[in-house]
Amino acid sequence: MKYKTFLGAVFVLALILAACAPAATPTEVPTLTELPATEPAMTETSEATEPATTETPAADETATGGIPVTGEATVQVAESTDFGSILVDGEGMSLYVFLADTQDSGTSTCGDDDGCVAEWPPLTSQGAPVAGDGVDETLLGTITRDDGTMQVTYNGWPLYLFAGDAAPGDTNGQGLDEFGGLWFLVSPTGEAIQQ
Repeated sequence: MKYKTFLGAVFVLALILAACAPAATPTEVPTLTELPATEPAMTETSEATEPATTETPAADETATGGIPVTGEATVQVAESTDFGSILVDGEGMSLYVFLADTQDSGTSTCGDDDGCVAEWPPLTSQGAPVAGDGVDETLLGTITRDDGTMQVTYNGWPLYLFAGDAAPGDTNGQGLDEFGGLWFLVSPTGEAIQQ
C-alpha cells in the first residue's frame, strides 16, 4: 500500500512539474539570426515602442520641430529689387491681385473652368490668415470660393500666386494681361503695384 501511495505522490509531483514547465511547441521558433533585418528583436521592440509613445507630437504639432499644424496662410512683406516692398506668402513667393476682380466684392473671377486657377492659384487658408512682418493685420481677410475653399484677401482684393514663379523673389506675373484682366504685385498698403 505504501508503494501505491508513493507512486501516486510521484505522479502528482510529475503533473505539477509538467504544468509549471514551458510548453513544447511542434513548430520551429526562429532564432534571432533567422529574423528578417527589418524585424527588431523582442526586447528591442518593447524598448523602441516605449519612447515613441512618449515622444509622439501632440495633435497640433508636426513631427518636424513642433510647428503648429494650423493650415493658416501667412502673408508677409519682402523687398523686390525692381518693385520695392511687395506682399509674399509664408514661403516668400510673390502675391498678386487680379484687376478683373472687384475690390471688396467677396468673390473671385479666376475660376477652374477656364484654366485660370491652374496658372494663378489662389492663396488659400484653413483658418484666419496670419500677418507676418510688415503686414497690416487689419487689411487681411478671406472670401469663400465656389469650391468651398477660403481665399486670403488683402485690402479687399483676393490674393493669388503665379505658376510661372519658380522661386522666392520671382515676379514673372507682374503686369501680365491674362484671363480678361491685368495681374499686379501688391504693396504693403494693399494697392496694386502698376509699374
